[in-house]
Amino acid sequence: MAKYIMVQGTMSNSGKSFVTAALCRIFHQDGYRTAPFKSQNMALNSFVTEEGLEMGRAQVVQAEAAGIRPCVAMNPILLKPTSHMGSQVIVNGEILGNYSAAEYYKMKKSLIPEIKKALKKLDEEYDIVVIEGAGSPAEINLKENDIVNMGIARLAKAPVLLVGDIDRGGVFASLYGTVKLLDEEEQRMIKGLIINKFRGDVKLLEPGLQMIEEKTDVPVIGVIPMGDIDIEEEDSLAERLEKREKGAGLDVAVIRLPHISNFTDFAVLERMDGISLRYVSQKEELLEPDCLILPGTKNTMADLKWLCETELEREIRRLAASGVPVAGICGGFQMMGKELKDPYGVEEEGEQEGLGLLDCRTVFTREKVRTQEKARVRRGVRGLEALSGQELEGYEIHMGLTENMGGCREFLDICKEQDETGCKENGWISGLCSLEGRVWGAYLHGFFDAPGAAEAFARWAEGQSPHKKAGSLFQDRERTAFSWKEYKEREYDRLADLVRQSVDMKEIYRILETGLEEQQEEQEQQEKQEEQEKEGQPG
Repeated sequence: MAKYIMVQGTMSNSGKSFVTAALCRIFHQDGYRTAPFKSQNMALNSFVTEEGLEMGRAQVVQAEAAGIRPCVAMNPILLKPTSHMGSQVIVNGEILGNYSAAEYYKMKKSLIPEIKKALKKLDEEYDIVVIEGAGSPAEINLKENDIVNMGIARLAKAPVLLVGDIDRGGVFASLYGTVKLLDEEEQRMIKGLIINKFRGDVKLLEPGLQMIEEKTDVPVIGVIPMGDIDIEEEDSLAERLEKREKGAGLDVAVIRLPHISNFTDFAVLERMDGISLRYVSQKEELLEPDCLILPGTKNTMADLKWLCETELEREIRRLAASGVPVAGICGGFQMMGKELKDPYGVEEEGEQEGLGLLDCRTVFTREKVRTQEKARVRRGVRGLEALSGQELEGYEIHMGLTENMGGCREFLDICKEQDETGCKENGWISGLCSLEGRVWGAYLHGFFDAPGAAEAFARWAEGQSPHKKAGSLFQDRERTAFSWKEYKEREYDRLADLVRQSVDMKEIYRILETGLEEQQEEQEQQEKQEEQEKEGQPG
């Protein structure tokens, strides 16, 4: 049986995912089979497992930190917002349906059996399970049907570490308020406080640490300094999405769509020397980039309307006409076509004109495509010589199929491991490019992650750009390929080092070992007494 520990936060983005990933790495380094768990995640960044099931990327990052393969048991419920008032609900990796916030609130207790099944699976396979909460456990209007914070801690009998973000200010008030808004049983479940994102001399903080321990009756077990650890961030709160400035090197502009999803697709490009990647949400910010990228989105048709309303659509067309190369991933690929049709009301029932950058159309289907893929860029495709033969790997996750209307070329071959003779189609079009190769779109998330893929893309963009001389930065094909996998492994180790140095790991292991024994004994005694009273026996 696994031992459990839970990380909750005083608010969103306090550092729960960060601390959970750190503990996963530390326990893994110490020789324990460790798995992350989050019963319910709300995010537009998702991942497809080897089994073709969908889960949140935060738990994928934590699984990577733990050195294991991600599976949906680590995130049985995923909510993907489709509007301010509703979400697509995904249970055990498959779509349950689209629900308003009120509808989901009424039904979510019915999903507890699925959460229990997921925990049971992890309990059987791992030594330690690190559970992450969501938002704040002190949302008193939502506590009645809680299935992600104290409700899960109680279900798993998991001791809780509470994380507060000092960088935002008011950390002592948020820690104290969170603890005191919980009932007495829940307060006793919190075994340690962690202050995150601290800057300065910790000695100046010590009087406050002593006072918060006295007021909450919970020990402070660590103060984590603000670090430069670079691991994937979960959602649109990510600071990197705020980068607007045009820097030195190849200027790559990504359109920051309202429903942008899987922006982690561009993580490799952001970290490469010679590339300056920025996010654009207003036409005035677009300027004259060397390359333009349309990212994935949870709502293609709504975001296409937004492009028209903000006049970004007109600027995108102008740049493409002037020779600026344009690439699209998933929903961005769909927007690039001439038309989009939604006969079943998957997004917004009806038809809509696309950007017209590619001679293709997309029809939304009831079934979602979910598959991991290995692919290769076809050789001899005009304009894509820099990408020729490049091997790629990632996953497809989309609700529409795209058809070539005659003026495009397919440029991706999907490779099946069992096919020793080469690559085969997967039954649908995964990527199309314009006849001159200056514009392309693909469904493959992770397009830039494979060794050499980001460099090949940069050579293509640089060679096509009307603003850059071909070969000025990326012409040298002998340039060492950036290894995204090795980079992430180094960052997970740095994360573990940072947390080991700033948190009392001996105390965490003691908490893990002790669990909630006192509460369990009290609960067992109470249940025994209730049973005796029912039978008419004295207590």
